[in-house]
Amino acid sequence: MHDKLEIRAFLLFLVLVTIAFFWVLKPFFGAVFWACAITVIFHPLNQRLLRKFKGRRNLTALATLLLCILVVILPVIFIVSSVVAEGVSLYEKLQSGEVNPAVYIEQVRSAFPLLEQTLERFNIELDNLTDQAGDAAIASGKFLAQHTFSIGQNAFSFLINIALMLYMTFFFLRDGDKLVNLLIRALPLGDARERQLFTKFAEVTRATIKGNLVVAIVQGSLGGLIFWLLNIQAAILWGVLMAFLSLLPAVGASLVWIPFAVYLLATDQVTNGLILIAFGAIVIGLVDNILRPILVGRDTRMPDYLILLTTLGGIALFGISGFVMGPVIAALFIAFWGIFMHEFQRKEPEPAAPAPEEAGPPLPPPGAI
Repeated sequence: MHDKLEIRAFLLFLVLVTIAFFWVLKPFFGAVFWACAITVIFHPLNQRLLRKFKGRRNLTALATLLLCILVVILPVIFIVSSVVAEGVSLYEKLQSGEVNPAVYIEQVRSAFPLLEQTLERFNIELDNLTDQAGDAAIASGKFLAQHTFSIGQNAFSFLINIALMLYMTFFFLRDGDKLVNLLIRALPLGDARERQLFTKFAEVTRATIKGNLVVAIVQGSLGGLIFWLLNIQAAILWGVLMAFLSLLPAVGASLVWIPFAVYLLATDQVTNGLILIAFGAIVIGLVDNILRPILVGRDTRMPDYLILLTTLGGIALFGISGFVMGPVIAALFIAFWGIFMHEFQRKEPEPAAPAPEEAGPPLPPPGAI
């Protein structure tokens, strides 16, 4: 009895201390998570460099981290700063009247009168759409303009989180195998199950970032490039918007380039409009079908509807980190239930064979009559 009381008290304090530990780390949750995600992505490269550097883990982790900074961190900082600058510039043009969404929609209405009739069948009025487009454009630009100052104020906090993420990434790259083995020893789920779950976590993290993020970057880059070549204002801003919308299956980036193509056709820029339609349908549209199976693989890919729901839900709950966390949680949910059905669910008893029906006396053999 005394031993059982000690064990229960110890387990209670273990749970409390663990909760307190995660509560202390809560302000840095995003930095810790992205350090884990970057480690998972760059782990294969780190292993190859480790063999080339003959087992020198510190040098290997440092080299991998420098590559990560060059390939990921610096481009992201450049894109974010460019998007903010273009968003503020667009807001100023909206305020001055240089850019007026109502004028653009009116030009489309004059060029395509059948479009208005088609929209009215779906209870969409162009007048309301004009007002909503203008309000949305001004609200979006105002948001960027207002937050530019706060971004500058929070630059120090942002840099601190980046530094913490890179610092932890270095140690995760260097000691990742030891940490995983330590967790496997500590967790009471069974070593085989734990290794299966850690493997699933790594697979889905790579699949989400490589499959979704890389495809989004490629589609956004291609969209921004064609917008720049066609001399459409704020090409980087629209390219980033296409990258975000590429998370939506089937439609994705077309929600941006189709309205611009319609506008180009409506304003007698037929050549540019046809170029944008052809480029969007053939090049941007096929990126998802070609790249995603190569980067993700058939075995780790989840259904598109599940990726969409978990991505949007993850972003709503966890912010930008939810882009990866949502699909990872869904994959672990599937993995846990798969283990449960495989190992714990009772097998249903096989149905008994039906009793033979009563029959009359056997028929005489042929020719016996």
